[in-house]
Amino acid sequence: MATLDKKLDRRSFLKVSALAGGGMMLSFSWLAGCKPNTEEELLAMPKEWFELNSYIKIGENGVVTLYSPNPEFGSNVKTSMPMILAEELDTDWKKVIVEQADFYPERFDRQFTGGSQGIRQGWKPLRTAGATARAMLIAAAAKTWNVSASEITTSAGVLEHKGSGKKVHFGEMASLAATMEVPEEVNLKEIKDFKIVGSSKKNVDAQKIVTGKPLFGIDHKVEGMKYAAIVHPPAFGMKLKSFDKSSVSGMTGIMDVFSINLFKDDYGRNFFDTTTFPEIVAIVGNSTWEVMQAKKSLAVEWEIAPESSFEVGGFGGRPNTKVTVPSGLENTIGHKDQMKEFITKPGNVVRKDGDPEGAFKKAAKVIEKTYSAPFLAHNTMEPMNCFADVKGDKAVVYGPTQAPESIMGTLVQALGIPKENIQINLARMGGGFGRRAYSHHMTEAALISQKIQAPVKMVYTREDDITAGVYRPAYSATYRAALDENNNLLALHVKAGGIPESPLHANRFPAGALDNYLAESWEIPSNITIGAFRAPRSNFIAAAEQSFLDELAEVMGKDPIEFRLELLKRAETNPVGERNDYDAKRYAGVLELVRDKSNWKTPAAGVHRGVSAYFCHNSYVAEVVDTVIKDNKPVVEKVYAAVDCGIVINPDASINMGEGAIVDGIGNAFFGELAFKDGVPDKTNFDKYRMIRQKEAPKAIEVHFVNSKEDPTGLGEPFFPPVFAALANSLYKATGKRYYEQPFAPQLEMQNLKM
Repeated sequence: MATLDKKLDRRSFLKVSALAGGGMMLSFSWLAGCKPNTEEELLAMPKEWFELNSYIKIGENGVVTLYSPNPEFGSNVKTSMPMILAEELDTDWKKVIVEQADFYPERFDRQFTGGSQGIRQGWKPLRTAGATARAMLIAAAAKTWNVSASEITTSAGVLEHKGSGKKVHFGEMASLAATMEVPEEVNLKEIKDFKIVGSSKKNVDAQKIVTGKPLFGIDHKVEGMKYAAIVHPPAFGMKLKSFDKSSVSGMTGIMDVFSINLFKDDYGRNFFDTTTFPEIVAIVGNSTWEVMQAKKSLAVEWEIAPESSFEVGGFGGRPNTKVTVPSGLENTIGHKDQMKEFITKPGNVVRKDGDPEGAFKKAAKVIEKTYSAPFLAHNTMEPMNCFADVKGDKAVVYGPTQAPESIMGTLVQALGIPKENIQINLARMGGGFGRRAYSHHMTEAALISQKIQAPVKMVYTREDDITAGVYRPAYSATYRAALDENNNLLALHVKAGGIPESPLHANRFPAGALDNYLAESWEIPSNITIGAFRAPRSNFIAAAEQSFLDELAEVMGKDPIEFRLELLKRAETNPVGERNDYDAKRYAGVLELVRDKSNWKTPAAGVHRGVSAYFCHNSYVAEVVDTVIKDNKPVVEKVYAAVDCGIVINPDASINMGEGAIVDGIGNAFFGELAFKDGVPDKTNFDKYRMIRQKEAPKAIEVHFVNSKEDPTGLGEPFFPPVFAALANSLYKATGKRYYEQPFAPQLEMQNLKM
């Protein structure tokens, strides 16, 4: 990698340009002012590569290529996964090139980015791959030097035999190492010996991103490529009836108009085959502009879709489920009425400890609160897109997807081509948040290419994306607490549900910390399609649970953090039940850390604090939000986060993920909302779908990690759920009002506070 000279060339740093109307323009360019060190230019490419395993290639000059198996959408797996490989290989990171592996299940394990499981599940396989390659290099050196392998050491890409003084870089042994027998067992490094893991490394794509190099699916072009747009029904609950091709056939550049159907009648859908409108109209032409103009003019008729049902395969070993899609045009007002009705009905009991009903009967006081949140759109910055080239019995598909393995089966059935003849190449994603796990856009592009027998790039408009479904569901949760005459907590009851899924995680905290606990769940069917949205279900239930615990602590006269710690101490020392899916000690650890780092009990004057903590995706996060009122406006001044995710692979990147998730959560809490009238979303673009703005982001975010030797767990999602309640709790301190309904901005405006 290039080493940049710290001395700046003033003439390249400052550029003066004459303006047409007179005067001058002074422009600054940091990049232009940083000259590569002449002694360490960019890595010279090897003349020959030697493959030691699926993940690692070594050149004769010592340069190492490491393949990152999982798709990259901003969680930095393309850097952190190769760091794990490089650590066990014991190579020099400065001589590493990282490449995105394409979908190749025969060679790579679990090429799926989602659920914050990439690092957790890749930890051992990646370490093993790196250690195996190192062992093969050592074996090659031992054979060449006629010494015992145990006498050879490695460091920063160099093999050394101290007894004889012999020393070579990896490249000089790569050819022979590639022929060595693969060892059945290898020794992994001790954590204390890590040199790369635990140190901060810059994103391997950073320079390409900031200089506009083609990395994303939307950048891809080939000679003779056509462009496509899709037209889907204007409302949920409708389907295609007919279209008039002649209405656009005379328009400039338009090549063809036809309908496509993603699923054959006998196809059994997999978990990620969610799509609202399986039958759509495709418009193909010579440019994006031309197909977009035709899209506006195409005459299409729609009709009400009948009720339907189908079986969907389970994810992660879960059983298959039957999905029923009701007929009709739904409304947000109707949804709210349905939710209110379900709150009053008995739900499906999913956990019961002790005698909660008895505890409520003898309670001196009952606290009951209901929380709700609307549908949310993912709004990935890069619109959905895909390139496809399908000819005869061969297909190449290139685009942004989180779950290539899941879309492969869909492509096989849609195209009628065996999977060995379909190549899925993985583009870097411009945001995912769960949205790109549902890769129907890839099937659409492939079917369009197959129809026209030419390469095609299909791109959604922002309106297509926001109105086509796969949203975060609408949720509601009612919490009740029974207290005795001394305000001691006797029982807790949660009843939670949503449209069309429940957010409830019945075995998470505070389950296990109370003698009497009841959890009930309910669901309302809908034809509005939903899907994974950053920390699915947790993103809402954490907000409701942690807001309620805060209010409960106040009624009980206890400090919010100390109250949570009391419950966790009970769960640690004398837990109730055997299905508790959290480690109470680690959970308490992040609360204690955030308490200490934020100086919880001594905020600055005018600062209003809220706290929240949650466990999800195998990681623990506690957050404190500091809010002030300035010019009659709530301002998030600072956020403190404490995290236990086991070993931290790349500290800077981990902090970046935390900062992004916290800002995202605050934006959704304040503004995120999608409503429906007769099946039609009320927002179609960013002019109405309100996103957080730079000036509304926290002025500062501090992220602190628990020093741990546990295997690493996820980070892309766990930062997200706690911030909703931490913000709500701080707003309560600032305004004197509790916030039970997301988004918060409309309620703040009703209090005559600016937003």
